[in-house]
Parts: sequence; C-alpha cells; structure tokens
Amino acid sequence: MVVEESKKEDAKDNDNENSSRRVPNRGNGLDLDNYSWTQTLQEVTVTIPVPQGTKSRFVACEMKKNRLKVGLKGQPPIIDGELFQSIKVDDCFWSIEDGKFISVLLTKQNQMEWWKYLIKGDPEIDTQKVEPETSKLSDLDPETRQTVEKMMFDQRQKQMGRPTSDELQKEELLKKFMTEHPEMDFSNAKFS
Repeated sequence: MVVEESKKEDAKDNDNENSSRRVPNRGNGLDLDNYSWTQTLQEVTVTIPVPQGTKSRFVACEMKKNRLKVGLKGQPPIIDGELFQSIKVDDCFWSIEDGKFISVLLTKQNQMEWWKYLIKGDPEIDTQKVEPETSKLSDLDPETRQTVEKMMFDQRQKQMGRPTSDELQKEELLKKFMTEHPEMDFSNAKFS
C-alpha cells in the first residue's frame, strides 16, 4: 500500500513539474518581459528590445562558453546568467536590428538537444511541444538518412499490414536455415 501511494505521489510530482513548464513560442523558445528567444537544434537567437536609435557602441555583450551577459553600457545588464548548455563562442555574434533590437545568435555546442530555457532561473519550456523545422532527407548525414528511411519504410509496411524490415530479415534468415537443414522437420514449429 505504501509503495502504491509513493508511486501516486511520484506521478503527481511529474504532473506538477510538467504543468509548470510553458508551451514554446512559434520559434521553439519563449517570450519573456525583457527579451525573447527562439531555437533550432543548432542555434539559439535572442532578441532584446532597446530604445529606438540604439547604436552598436552603446551595447555591452559578453558571450562565454556557459554564460551570457547583454545590456546597454552604463546600465544594469538585461540578461546576465548561466546558459542552459554550452555554446561555441567563436561561432556566435550579435547585431543591432533596425536600431531597436539587439539580436544575439548563439551556436549550440550540443546540436542534438532542445534547450528548456535560455538562462538558469528562467521559466522552462515543455520540450515535448517543440516543433522541429522540416528538413529534407538529402540534408541528413548518410547514417541518419538510412535510419530515417528504414523508419519510414517500416511505418508504411505496418500501415499496409505487411512485415517490417526486421521481420523480413528474420524471415529470410529462417528460410536460409530451413534450406541449409532439410533433415529437420519444421512442420509443427511456431515462431513469434
């Protein structure tokens, strides 16, 4: 009984944890009071509104492997904190957009993971609700492409009620074994 109650409490904790996460914005990031951010698997783009006419010489931007600090010189930073994951500092840059936004492009070190937040302490997004950008099979590396094509084939086969590639491979191995061993009787054999 105690074990069941413990499991129920764990499930409640997981539900509470998931419910505190926010649905990502259209760019798979989050819109906050002082800035917004979007992401792809490779990059994070941070957009910070600043007074119209702001020039680059007024901007203070410091990018480190695990930290970001952005603001206007002589004022408290708008963003200052530890990043969700590390970045490739040499591949990152910032610019002023239309004289009214600071745009910061961060290249992710791990390009196979969605960030839950930009700065530690910020609200988290529900990465289960992230919508990845569409990509072409030709954009993928050969190994990933082969895996995706196999998954697509298996999905089509299942929809048509036919065997998947793994099941076809097992069938071929069984046929080969049966022809190599004609002395064996397979008439009553059952395979799962």
